[in-house]
This record gives sequence, C-alpha cells and structure tokens, in this order.
Amino acid sequence: MSENENHVQSTRSSSSSSSRKRAPKAHHPLPPSKKRRVPLGELTNSLHITTNNSDCNISESKYAAKEDDSPPPSTASSRDSDFETTPKNECEVKEGNHNDLEKFPSTESIQKSGLRRCSYTSSIYRYLHSLEMEGNRRCLSNYMREVQDDVSGNMREILVDWLVEVAEEYRLVSDTLYLTVSYIDRFLSSQALSRNNLQLLGVSCMLIASKYEEISPPQVESFCHITDNTYTKDQVLDMEKQVLKSLNYEMGAPTTINFLRILLKAAQENCESSDLQFELLSCYLAELSLLEYGCMRFLPSMIAASAVFLSSFTIQPQMHPWSMTLQHHSGYRPSDLKECVLAIHDIQLNRKGSSSRAVRDKYTQNKFKHVATLSPPSEVPGCYFAAINELCSVRFSRMR
Repeated sequence: MSENENHVQSTRSSSSSSSRKRAPKAHHPLPPSKKRRVPLGELTNSLHITTNNSDCNISESKYAAKEDDSPPPSTASSRDSDFETTPKNECEVKEGNHNDLEKFPSTESIQKSGLRRCSYTSSIYRYLHSLEMEGNRRCLSNYMREVQDDVSGNMREILVDWLVEVAEEYRLVSDTLYLTVSYIDRFLSSQALSRNNLQLLGVSCMLIASKYEEISPPQVESFCHITDNTYTKDQVLDMEKQVLKSLNYEMGAPTTINFLRILLKAAQENCESSDLQFELLSCYLAELSLLEYGCMRFLPSMIAASAVFLSSFTIQPQMHPWSMTLQHHSGYRPSDLKECVLAIHDIQLNRKGSSSRAVRDKYTQNKFKHVATLSPPSEVPGCYFAAINELCSVRFSRMR
C-alpha cells in the first residue's frame, strides 16, 4: 500500500419514501468527515500488509434507514431475503442438453427423495448447471500463468477483499458481488492487464454488475469517489465498454450464490424452521472462496455444495455432513466434493496466513451471528467422503 494514503468517507444510506421505480437522484461528491475509508491504493505481490479497515456502519437490517444529511451512494435492493429461492407461481424452465447433466436427477426422483419444494426446482438447478458448463461463461483456471504478465493471484485477492468492503458500504446485494468477481475473472482470462488498471477493472465490473442486479445502482461518480478519484469518469466508462465487449454482453452467468440458495432449501427440507446460523455460515464459506484464486478450478455449483457440506461439519462435526437429499438434488457425491471441501476448509482455518480481513470482519458482526468465529475441527474425517446410504440420510435429517 502507498504510504500517503488518502481516506474516503464512509457513507450511510438514508431513508426514502419515494417509489422504487423512481429514478435515483444524482450523487454529489461527499464532504469530508471523521469517518474515512482507506482506498485500495497500490497493489503489491505481498498479502501481509497492514491496512486500516474502518467500519462500514451498516445497520443490522439490510433495509434499515439511516438519518444522514448527505446523499446515499445507492439504495437497497428489492430482494426480501438473501435466501429466498422459490417463486410463488409455477413456471416452466427450459432444460439444457448437456451430457454432463446425466448425473443430475429428474424432477420425479427429487420428489421421491422427499424434497418439499416446487416441482420445477430440479429443472432450475439443471438449467443453471447447463449455463455454468458453457465455455463462454467460465474463466480460465490458470489465466494468471497463461494470460497475465503483470497481475498475480495475490493482487487479485487484495482487489476482491477491497470490493467486499465497497459492496458492504454501498449496501449491494450478494449477487452483485459474485457477478463482479465473475466479470473480473472472465475479463482477465482473455485480456492482459497492467496492475495499475486492476482497481479500475474492479470498479468497472462492479458498476456493470450493479446495473444488472440493483434497483438503484451507484452512479459512476460514486465509484470514482470510492477510489479517491484515482480514475476519472471517462476512464471508468471506457473500461466498462471494454469489459462488456470482452464478455460479448453475456452478463447473466450463474454464480455460487444462485446454487447455494437452492441447496440451503434442500438441506433443510425436513426442518420445521430454517437454521439461520447454518445458512449464514454457508454464505460465509462461499464468500471466502471468492478470495482464493485456486478455487476457480471448481464449478460454482461444486463450491456451493462444498460450502453446505463444510457448514454442516462445522456446526455438527460428529454427524455426517451430507445426505441423500443433497446428493440427489446437487448431483454430487461426497467423494466428488472432497478436493473442494478441503480447499475451503484450509481457507476457513486461514492456513496460508492471509491478511485479507473484509469477509471475516463482515461475518463477525452480530447481524451475521458471528459465524466467522466458528472454527471446525482441524481435519475432516475421511469416512465423510465415502458413499452414504439412506440410513445415513435419515439420521442426518433428524438431527438437523
């Protein structure tokens, strides 16, 4: 990081009585304040950097209003819950034709397994999986070696860690953050980039993702402001055009959070009420995977399944963390998840000694039930990756 760091003000979102369909007001440069944010600054190859991460002062409720005289950088999303997955009215989803989908169960088999959800849930999952298998929606797992000369995995981690803070400050939904990282990786898989423009790429991708997901996305000026005006509005807009052209305007790629919502419902289908700690811990583990460059070799659906597996293991290490319902619904056996589960387990325990704190600090807050403070056993028993049977599934469901 640069020694002469400038600070940018943390802002609060004020309440608004206007309709959600009303166009957002233009955002103006914010006056200086005692509450200041550290910009990303200069990227280096070292992750062991001391940063002064200030609190974002976000309310425990995602939609809680704050009384503030300064205009907000964005407004809250229309989503009622991060975990809402099933629409009220039945619809049809066209299924993709992929050979790899043969291992995924039909709707009939899902119903026989006892999944108490709408009949088209399996079709939605199969369709999302068909999309994640398309080459134009995936990034190269080794693009740092094959494409990039001036950007490293450590620089990417610093950037994503900073974007987590920006998403929290601007109160963006989880989908926006996941899409942002997806756009960054897809762009870097095809275009070589200078490290000096990596932060520019990050805010430009978040701008695109915000337009795709948010009702009232932050203005371009807000993203310039959060970088301490390191980049001009024209530079951000020019990079936005480059990213859209590189993505061929295909912005709707499925991400880990899409699969995670479905699997969380499946994991709790025999429960009378949802387990919020279990859901938040799964989201925390999935978000940690965004930081790790090595996790790009795994499909988003596999990361989601592994997060559910490891969340169950963390909360109830004495019980088998997988079930027949999850196996039928996700298409993954425990043995299929072993490599991904162990990779996320290492990240959870921070065995590499990473200094990236944004995700961990975020999920240490009371509104996330302090799930980042939960620590699993140091080793995952090998027997948990063996084939499971119906008896295992019944016992697991009863204990949950």
